[in-house]
Amino acid sequence: MNELKLPIIGYMHSPYREKFGIPRQPNLVDVESYIELSTPYNDILAFEGIDEFSHLWLIWQFHDNKNQQDVQKFRPQVRPPRLGGNQKIGVFATRSMYRPAPIGLSVVKFKAIKKVGASVRLYISGSDLLDGTPILDIKPYIHYSDAVLDAKSAYAQAEPTRKLVSWNSDAMRDQHELLKKQIISEQQIAELEQVLSLDPRPAYQDDCERIYGMHFANVNVKFKVSTQVEIVALIAV
Repeated sequence: MNELKLPIIGYMHSPYREKFGIPRQPNLVDVESYIELSTPYNDILAFEGIDEFSHLWLIWQFHDNKNQQDVQKFRPQVRPPRLGGNQKIGVFATRSMYRPAPIGLSVVKFKAIKKVGASVRLYISGSDLLDGTPILDIKPYIHYSDAVLDAKSAYAQAEPTRKLVSWNSDAMRDQHELLKKQIISEQQIAELEQVLSLDPRPAYQDDCERIYGMHFANVNVKFKVSTQVEIVALIAV
C-alpha cells in the first residue's frame, strides 16, 4: 500500500489545552491563537500577500487520538457527538477524528503575520485546534468558490444554540485574583465565556448538578450547566 508523507510546517499555539471544550466547528468562538512556523517554512517571504485575504484554510493533523486507527483497523461507522453519541453513521459523512487519514480542515480568520525574534508567527482567530496541533499546510480562502450559500449540511445544518454564562460569587473572586496576578487576561475571560456558551458537554450528558472541569489557557474552570452555564471556580494551572 502506498503511503504519503507530509511535512509539518508549524504548530498551533491555542488556549485549548485539552479536547474537552473545543468548539465542534471553527468560527463559533472568536478565540485568538497563532501558528509558530518551523524551519525552513519560517521565511516571511513565503507569506507575502497573505494579508490580502481575510480568511485562510488550515490543513492539520489529528495528533492526540488515544486510539489511533490504521487501515487494518478501519471502522466504516462512527458515533457523532452532535447526534448524542448513540447513532452510527458512515465515517465519510462526518468530521470524526477517527478516520483513515487523520487530517482536519478548518477555515479561520487571518489576523497578522509577525516576525518574533528568529521565528515567524501567523496570528488567527476562530480556530478549533488543540494546542500543539501540527499544521500541514495553509491556503487562502477564496470566497466566490469556497462559499456555497445554498449547501445542505444534514444534521449540522444549524449553528448550535448558546446558553447564558454566569459567575457565582466564589468564581468572581477567583477571576479578580487571577486578573490581578496576570494569570489570565480580560480577553481570555471573554473568550472563555464564548466557549462555555456553546455548552461543551457531550450531547448525552444532562446532569444539572454535576460539576465539569475544563483546562483553558492558564486556568482550570469548574462549571455547572442547566438552562444556563454557571462558573463556580477558576483555578490557576
